[in-house]
Amino acid sequence: MRPVRIASSLVSEMAAHARATYPDECCGFLIASPDPLDPGSPRTIVAVEAAANEFEGERRRRFLVRPDELRAAEGRLEGTDRSVAGFYHSHPDHPGRPSQFDQEHAWPWYTYVVLGLDRNEVRESRAFELDSEAREFHEVPMTVEPGSGSLPKVLEG
Repeated sequence: MRPVRIASSLVSEMAAHARATYPDECCGFLIASPDPLDPGSPRTIVAVEAAANEFEGERRRRFLVRPDELRAAEGRLEGTDRSVAGFYHSHPDHPGRPSQFDQEHAWPWYTYVVLGLDRNEVRESRAFELDSEAREFHEVPMTVEPGSGSLPKVLEG
């Protein structure tokens, strides 16, 4: 399980997306610099990219990113040193932790950031990773660094 580092401006972008889609869940991609070789080193999120919530049903409680949208995001990053390292989504009027549905549909290795949102205010943002053997989420430390845009090179591993 990797801890996560992210710039405060990127958390603000996710929060703005969550407020804009309220009362539905928002969703998007977490873009990271290459993971350091040491598995205990933090994963550094350097960008976020909004995705369309394509869930066919109650979008207030569920989200779905279509595989072709994930492939397109990965394609845009091809040839760079960045990759899709996970997903973010909001939980309108609920805490910022994964639901049972989230857990059942998650993939290991990826980081999942969940934003707890009450109307126009994001109350919390927390990071999780799925334990592939236990098939359950574990919260991972998320350090929000001051600043905007990509984190300084020294933090990118």
